[in-house]
Amino acid sequence: MTAALTLESVSKRYGGFDAVRDLSFEVPKGSICGFLGPNGAGKTSTLRMILGLQPATSGRIAILGAPDGRLVRDRIGFLPEERGLYKKMTPVEAIAFFGALKGLPSHEGKRRARQLLEQQGLDAAQKKKMKELSKGMAQKVQLIAAVVHRPEFVILDEPFSGLDPMNQQGLEEMIRGLAADGATVLFSTHVMPHAERLCDKVVLLAKGRKAFEGTVEEAKTTSPRVLDLEGAISPEAAGALPGVAGVETLSDQDGVRRLKIVLAAGAGGQDTLKAAFLSGLDVRGFALKEPTLHDAFIGLTGDNPDQPAVRVEAVQ
Repeated sequence: MTAALTLESVSKRYGGFDAVRDLSFEVPKGSICGFLGPNGAGKTSTLRMILGLQPATSGRIAILGAPDGRLVRDRIGFLPEERGLYKKMTPVEAIAFFGALKGLPSHEGKRRARQLLEQQGLDAAQKKKMKELSKGMAQKVQLIAAVVHRPEFVILDEPFSGLDPMNQQGLEEMIRGLAADGATVLFSTHVMPHAERLCDKVVLLAKGRKAFEGTVEEAKTTSPRVLDLEGAISPEAAGALPGVAGVETLSDQDGVRRLKIVLAAGAGGQDTLKAAFLSGLDVRGFALKEPTLHDAFIGLTGDNPDQPAVRVEAVQ
């Protein structure tokens, strides 16, 4: 599949600090790619280099066949992390204004704005001022403004930040719609469930370096399956079962323990559970847990996106 974006050995240095180091990855045309990593991993610096807002210290970038995003800016849509719309404009005016900056005639921009607002359930908000809209509505308007000119490549920096679950779901649908219409989407996020549901591919950064590139399913295989066992079972007995790489006691009350059993690479858990029953262990409850993208994120980057330090929004 042809790549819409290619980075080859790209680095960015600020004085003596390496924000991005030797980064290489591709985003296929028409795909949705999640750009993941803790705060300070180098995501925003990378997006700025792709857009041509700042130069790379070294390496090569190609976006839509151009070496600099500024050369194809009318074919790119960008939603920055720092939001900003003119508060006294109506949504239609704001969207048409941003479309005009990309070469879209004003009358066509307003026509598309009304159509897109109606599609997103914002028909009643068309004549209100931006300052009168809720944060979720305003964020939808800003995304519409970023794509009203029908860009081939869309870059979204933390698009889900600060949105409630209902508006997060609506934004997911908008992103799927962009890809269904043929656009390539690259978005950064700390919210792993969104990336898990949306992405054809993910790229994980840690300390400026690529920690992983591949599909969501491939990322999950980097983390082990976990078997939770409950009963009168000693950690030593559980550790002797086949396919067990580690055992952690989660609770111990009146001799009944809840154990977290980390399975060895390639172990499915069924043989471990079967051996527990055949050996006569007092198993009163069990649950086999498949790894998630959240687990892979922690394992690959060494950071937990649920901790406040990395500013994650809860997803129900």
